[in-house]
Amino acid sequence: MAQAAPAPGGMIRGGRTPDIFSERTHAVAKVAVPVVLGLIYGYWAAANTRYGGPITGWNLLFGFVTAIVFAAVWMGLAALTPRLPRELHATLWGAFTGIAVGFLYSLSGRGHSVLSSAGLGVAFAVVVGGVLFYRYYTHEDAAGNRIR
Repeated sequence: MAQAAPAPGGMIRGGRTPDIFSERTHAVAKVAVPVVLGLIYGYWAAANTRYGGPITGWNLLFGFVTAIVFAAVWMGLAALTPRLPRELHATLWGAFTGIAVGFLYSLSGRGHSVLSSAGLGVAFAVVVGGVLFYRYYTHEDAAGNRIR
């Protein structure tokens, strides 16, 4: 029985995964993903500030302002960080994640201290920053250039 000889690079030619989405889809996703995640984050923050009470106008305003800030910072980081070295790239995304988690935790209960919110935020920042540093480090060539 005949078998095909293995091709270098496996089933993917050139060592890259195929891009199944068009340029237009990527352009829409570049805006849609931060906006949707911002709305989810803003809803979560507004729900935390209600403490199970009624929805008020100030609560809605807080949620939308939080969503706008979250989405704006996400888009700013997404535009800025690809041009930075891997250490700073991972540190900024880790810090963003830590700040976001710590902020939500500080809103979630009346008995949480600033230190517990900051500690949880720092813990998330360290873990996310470490994971992203590993990912960015392993996706470079020997000269330190990103493989795209």
